Amino acid sequence: MRIVHLFRSPVGGIFRHVRDLCDAQAAAGHEVGIVCDSTTGGEYEDRYFRQIADGLPLGVTRTPIQRHVGPGDVAAAWRTLRIIRAMQPDILHGHGAKGGAYARLFGTALRMGGSRVLRLYSPHGGSLHYDADTTAGRFFFSLEALMGRFTDHILFVSEYELRTYKAKVGEPRPPYSLVYNGVRSEEFADVAEAPDAADFLYVGMMRDLKGPDLFLDALKLVEEGAHRPLTAVMVGDGDDLEKYKAQARELGFGDRVRFFPAMPARQAFARGRVMVVPSRAEAMPYIVLEALAAGRALIATAVGGIPEIFGGSSPALCRPEPVSLAERMRLALESPGEFARSMPARDTLRERFGADAMASRIEDVYCQAMSR
Repeated sequence: MRIVHLFRSPVGGIFRHVRDLCDAQAAAGHEVGIVCDSTTGGEYEDRYFRQIADGLPLGVTRTPIQRHVGPGDVAAAWRTLRIIRAMQPDILHGHGAKGGAYARLFGTALRMGGSRVLRLYSPHGGSLHYDADTTAGRFFFSLEALMGRFTDHILFVSEYELRTYKAKVGEPRPPYSLVYNGVRSEEFADVAEAPDAADFLYVGMMRDLKGPDLFLDALKLVEEGAHRPLTAVMVGDGDDLEKYKAQARELGFGDRVRFFPAMPARQAFARGRVMVVPSRAEAMPYIVLEALAAGRALIATAVGGIPEIFGGSSPALCRPEPVSLAERMRLALESPGEFARSMPARDTLRERFGADAMASRIEDVYCQAMSR
C-alpha cells in the first residue's frame, strides 16, 4: 500500500506515533511518506527527518501549516493538496485536528478526481480537548460531525477518547476502532539515573495544556513542607518556555530548576528520580508509556487515557492542580521504594501497549477499510 501520514506539528505524542507507524509499515514493505508542518520543531526533529527521509519511499515533505483556523489555511491547503496528489496514496491517514481535517478534505478532493484513496483519522485528543459549552467547542464539534461524512475509519487511542467523541460530537458515523499507542520492545529496559539526577523531572511540550506551570507550583509546595531545597529538570520546547523560566525565577528556584531542549526520551529519563506528568488534558500520552517501560517512578494527572494505563486506584494518579500534585510528589519523596513498587508491571504493559501489536492492528484496519 502507498500510505501517507499527514499531521501538523512534528513534536510530542503524535510525532512519536507516526514515527513508529512509519518504521513498522516500511519494514512490512509498504510505500510510506510523511507530510507535516515546516515551522514547528527544532534540531531534534530535524535530525530525525534527515535520518529517515531516504528510508521512506514516498519521502518526507514539510510545508507551512498553521495551528489555528484562519485565512492562511487557504494557501496552506492548496500547497498541501498538490503535494499529496503527487504522492498518489492508497491510504491518507490524518493525525490530530488539523491533519485529520486536511486528510479528509484532500482525500475527498482526490476521489472527485477518480482516486480510490481511503481517508483515515486519528484524533489524538485534538479538537476534543475543547469545552463543549464554549463557542469554539461548539464550532469544532460541529465540524467534526460534518467531517464524519467524509471519513472511512476513525482510530481512537483510548477508551476515554472514544467516550469523549461520543459525548461531544455524537456517535461516530464511519466505522471506528480502538488501538492503544505502543512502545517498542527495546524500550522495555531500565534507564539508570544520572549521578546528578534531580528530585523531579518534567518532559514534554512547554504549553499550559501540558501543565508545566502546575508542576512548578506543586514543586514549591513540596519544598516548603520538606524544609530542604529541592531540584528539578524540565525538558522540552514550546512557545511558552520563557514564561515557565520566569515562573521558576519568581518562585525562587534559581538554578535548582534546570531547563533543557527536547531530547530523546530515554536520555531525558536519566535526569530525574521521579517523573511528573501534570497535564490538564491528554488522549493516550506516549511519555507515560515510555517512562514506565524504562522502569521510572511516575506521577501523573488522572486525565484522558492515563487511568487506563495505571488503573483508577493507583497512588500515582492525582488531579491537575498544584495541591493534589504536591501530595503525590511528597509521597514519592518520603517513601521512594514503596512508591516505585506501585507502578504497573512491565509484562502487563508490554502485552497491552506494544508497538508491534499497534502497527499490526492498524494494518488490519487499513485492509478492512479497503475491502469495504
